[in-house]
Amino acid sequence: MKVVLFCGGLGMRLRDYSDKIPKPMVEIGYRPILWHVMKYYAAYGHTDFILCLGYKADYIKDYFVNYDEYISNDFVLQRGDMKLLNTDINEWNITFCDTGISTCIGERLRRVKEHLQGEEMFLANYSDNVTDFPLPTLVDAVRDSDCVAGFVGVKPPHSFHVVDVDEDHHVRGIRETKHSDLWVNGGYFVLKQEIFDYMNPGEELVIEPFARLIEENRLLAMQYQGFWQNMDTFKDRTLLHEMHTEGNAPWQIWNPS
Repeated sequence: MKVVLFCGGLGMRLRDYSDKIPKPMVEIGYRPILWHVMKYYAAYGHTDFILCLGYKADYIKDYFVNYDEYISNDFVLQRGDMKLLNTDINEWNITFCDTGISTCIGERLRRVKEHLQGEEMFLANYSDNVTDFPLPTLVDAVRDSDCVAGFVGVKPPHSFHVVDVDEDHHVRGIRETKHSDLWVNGGYFVLKQEIFDYMNPGEELVIEPFARLIEENRLLAMQYQGFWQNMDTFKDRTLLHEMHTEGNAPWQIWNPS
């Protein structure tokens, strides 16, 4: 199946990085998080990618056009000639599509519809989170159901302080909501071609289109309590980088245990 990756956002909560590079190109170790997400899908045999570009699209294009396989693969160098012992992206097919700077996710998806013709089902991702979720379980669940779309539901890694405010703007209470109390959209989607029948121009994917699916009982969420981590902040990036450096990176399912 083809994999649609949304790579065009501004990443405002990662301004230390996003002022210079697009958020999906912020590195974990020596490769960007986008690469980690693509490696996850490739590990399940999904190597046909559509990148929905926007902010600093040239940076992402340049990265893959000038990709250096030797950085993350073993090789033999003999008399100046390099022989790679394995590769990362040699078998990948990547389509680069400019979908606008401030375009919402739903509209980005609509703008690459032509590249999804003939696909009964396809995958999609926000490109800013990693997991070790067993992807085939969601694919099979959506395929075997009457649902048009499905996504992974996860528990956020952080708690929140919920503020109760009255009509006069006085705070009436502050309470901590722990991740055990709620589930959120984890950003890993399986979509059938019918999803485009539920979308109108300019709509956000998980708001109006998903609301229509909910009305028809055609939206599926698979709850997962295993590893999932997004990269919204500098703290998130530091955590993921440290996990990678320490050899404790459960999302790297392509690495032999």
